[in-house]
Amino acid sequence: MDDGWRGWREATWTALYGPDGFYRRPEGPAGHFRTSVHASPLFASAVARLLAATAEGLGTDEIALVDMGAGRGELTAGVLAATPAGLRVTAYAVEHAARPAGLDPRVEWCARPPVGVSGLFFANEWLDNVPVDVVEADPEGVARYVLVRPPDGAERLGDPVDGADAAWLARWWPLRSPGDRAEIGLPRDLAWAAAVGSLRAGRAVAVDYAHRRDARPPFGTLAGFREGREVRPVPDGSCDITTHVALDACAAAGAPDGGPAPELLDQRTALGRLGVAGGRPPLALASTDPAGYLRALSAAGEAAELTARGGLGDFGWLTQEVG
Repeated sequence: MDDGWRGWREATWTALYGPDGFYRRPEGPAGHFRTSVHASPLFASAVARLLAATAEGLGTDEIALVDMGAGRGELTAGVLAATPAGLRVTAYAVEHAARPAGLDPRVEWCARPPVGVSGLFFANEWLDNVPVDVVEADPEGVARYVLVRPPDGAERLGDPVDGADAAWLARWWPLRSPGDRAEIGLPRDLAWAAAVGSLRAGRAVAVDYAHRRDARPPFGTLAGFREGREVRPVPDGSCDITTHVALDACAAAGAPDGGPAPELLDQRTALGRLGVAGGRPPLALASTDPAGYLRALSAAGEAAELTARGGLGDFGWLTQEVG
């Protein structure tokens, strides 16, 4: 478009992943926002237990770990450090940015996920950064693409939504009234289906802020983040551009015909199954083992943050068994 206006999907892709994009900056995501990975090593330990359970289910002691949207490899390194003895792991960290210095040499750094491996595909806060188009119902109720001007974030309405986008909108996020907005999650559905399809056997997991069809936010979730603060979303490369994920739509797209049904649950439940609990240690431990009590108390506090209502505990987990 010669006049500088772009759809949000195109503008976001350039702002995040272009040559000067936000995710190519040297500080990485950890310099701007706190994910479960950065909140506590308990998260990586839980993923390591999930990896071990996946290997047990496959009947093998050799397994692949694919960390999709790996940031600077923090989760991959943490999982390798927590992997049980005897389990041989081939680790892939998938990211657009260059390999960071000092990363565990066992980690294979790649721009695309491997195809045909057996193991655990784990995507923590990846799908919310798969760019999508934003749409809005005009005064007549017609859904139109929202166009944005990248240098300043100004918006205007463009053409009516049509084709596959219109079909997705009708099924997963119908607009009710003029002014209502939505984000068309079709690119994420396709990305998730490809992720599931990349595994020969094992388990694919996506963890993200999410919503379901019966509780879509009427004005969408488009947001920007920089240096730990929410900012106006301007797709100029200066901030993260993100929207929450319609995980129920992704689940439907990634479920193989006749295969296992996907599971949707919140992080509080998922981590509870993996042994992460925020309960306070018994007070008696303080007198018999003061140092142990302090360690247990610290771990309980970290577990509470990972599972907190209104916070990280509300993240959605989508799990799909493969093969």
